[in-house]
Amino acid sequence: MAKSQPKQQQKSQAGSKGSDKILGEVVPAVVDGIIGRTGFRGEITQVKCTVQDGRDKGRVMRRNVKGPIKVGDFLMLRETEIEARRIKSKVSKGAYT
Repeated sequence: MAKSQPKQQQKSQAGSKGSDKILGEVVPAVVDGIIGRTGFRGEITQVKCTVQDGRDKGRVMRRNVKGPIKVGDFLMLRETEIEARRIKSKVSKGAYT
């Protein structure tokens, strides 16, 4: 006969993975410019964005974005304290191609 799981484990499995993190404060930011591409294969785009709301309203920061992005798009940021590191290499897209 299978043993039943404790109530704490059953409760944590009810929501989707990471859903409790999403429920925190989310802040909109608008993309001002595209800095460049980074990542091992160039799949990440580094952008400059301006925070539109919340504690850091008006702050301009660098963020890494995965997927298609263009100037004027809105990002929904989970946090605004951490900024992405600057891209140092001269290679603009992926490994040396």
